[in-house]
Amino acid sequence: MEWITNYFRDSVAEIRKVTWPNKREVTQYTITVIAMSLGLALFLGGLDAVFNQIVSKII
Repeated sequence: MEWITNYFRDSVAEIRKVTWPNKREVTQYTITVIAMSLGLALFLGGLDAVFNQIVSKII
């Protein structure tokens, strides 16, 4: 049962070593993720529309 105590003690020690982002960094990362997601969604939607048109003309 000592391993459980060691596990949690080591986990807390590792979490203390983490460099957490500040509010500005979190905001920048969030905006970047949203922008990239929207860009990828638009790209894939356009690609889907093109392939849909191609398949419609074939059929």
